Amino acid sequence: MDDDERAAGPRCLVTGATGYIGGRLVPELLAAGYRVRCLARSPGKLRDVPWAGEVEVARGDVTDTAAVGEAMRDVDVAYYLVHALGSGDRFEETDRRAARIFGERAKAAGVRRIVYLGGLTPAGVPDHALSPHLRSRSEVGRILLASGVPTAVLRAAVIIGSGSASFEMLRYLTERLPVMITPSWVRTRIQPIAVRDVLRLLTGCARLPDDVNRAFDIGGPDVLTYRDMMMRYARVAELPRRVIVPVPVLTPRLSSLWVGLVTPVPASIARPLTESLRHEVVCQEHDIARYVPDPPGHPLGFDLAVRMALRRVRDAKVDTRWSSASVPGAPSDPLPTDPDWAGGSLCTDHREAMVDASVRELWRVIEGVGGENGWYSFPLAWSLRGLLDRLAGGVGLRRGRRDAQRLRVGDSLDFWRVEEIEPGHLLRLRAEMRLPGLAWLEMCAEPAGPGRSRYRQRALFHPHGLLGQAYWWGISPFHTVVFGGMARNIARAAARPASAGPRSPAR
Repeated sequence: MDDDERAAGPRCLVTGATGYIGGRLVPELLAAGYRVRCLARSPGKLRDVPWAGEVEVARGDVTDTAAVGEAMRDVDVAYYLVHALGSGDRFEETDRRAARIFGERAKAAGVRRIVYLGGLTPAGVPDHALSPHLRSRSEVGRILLASGVPTAVLRAAVIIGSGSASFEMLRYLTERLPVMITPSWVRTRIQPIAVRDVLRLLTGCARLPDDVNRAFDIGGPDVLTYRDMMMRYARVAELPRRVIVPVPVLTPRLSSLWVGLVTPVPASIARPLTESLRHEVVCQEHDIARYVPDPPGHPLGFDLAVRMALRRVRDAKVDTRWSSASVPGAPSDPLPTDPDWAGGSLCTDHREAMVDASVRELWRVIEGVGGENGWYSFPLAWSLRGLLDRLAGGVGLRRGRRDAQRLRVGDSLDFWRVEEIEPGHLLRLRAEMRLPGLAWLEMCAEPAGPGRSRYRQRALFHPHGLLGQAYWWGISPFHTVVFGGMARNIARAAARPASAGPRSPAR
């Protein structure tokens, strides 16, 4: 490292930068004067984030020894913000292997400190009695602490912030169900923490003395039951008082299915969240304040954290969401450029429509699809497909959008993810629903003369085996209704003056 680099400030490596916490931590580190390098499996997902031009991006996975070793080069502080939750029955082994690689490569590279955000575990409960989620997070912390690199493990329970999975679960359960039959875990005591305080402490840990190698419990000032949290959320959100009736018969699996049906959080993510609420998770110490002092007004109380999160949701200023990270098990293959690439031919459905509006107006509609605006064709069919995906353990149709008007590469969009976007011209979505194959949806806006444009739409499907072929041809009779109607309605919505009001008839 030369003198200019030293003067520029220490370098931090951030893993999980495409996720909820990592995507918010990076700008905090930049604002604090650190240089940042991000390790990402899919660097393209960071292409459109506001801070893209201020960071280095290294391609790689935390289970790839060579990639991690290269990413650690000249790094002072390494943030470990990833986990393999939901990636299969062997996710604990994957977490274990990734943590060992991270610690070993950090030590070999001379990294000064590792910072890890883990889960708050209940006092006095042995590891074997913990949920697999908490057990794995605890083990990762121990592996990093034993790596030979000074490590700070921050252990948090429920994180309250706009777009967090815990907040979305709380929000939708409370808003949608004025009367709830709930599992017994709603009576478990929890110490939630505001995402602003999590980010403040993560950033502050980069400056810890070299002799600090330990775990810290982090939480807000309030210790509440989940029932208390729902009641207080309702009060802050100015909702009528909720009626909550706990019953002992809902198992973690049934609870997760119930949460998955009511909220945008799929059962695969809801289950570890609900399993983690079986035991009391309350901080046993607040020693972190000796090293990262609490500024006035911090840590934030529960009511203020909820109020701030709701304000950002209502103002459409949610920087990252729980769905920012890739869905475990979801397809990640990019759209092939060769229609007959290895693996078989693509099945396609082409639609085209002339639009009595400019490319700009057409693009406004294209970029606004999904979420509250819907998909411009046969809403019942889309809703039914989303419900079937939910029942199959998929993400369903209710993830919505991060921003009501703007999209960027990597954004989740209902049961799609933005794979490519060329502003003013092309939007390509990759399906993350449960399918016997890989699927994409492309929408293009092209000029077609003064005041006119052409809308092109292409649905593509790469079937896996006979089941995939049967699926495509089985739904082909509905293509005219779904895809044909979509093309017509998008063209009509674009031709309608922007001042004409909501476009709900096109849903």
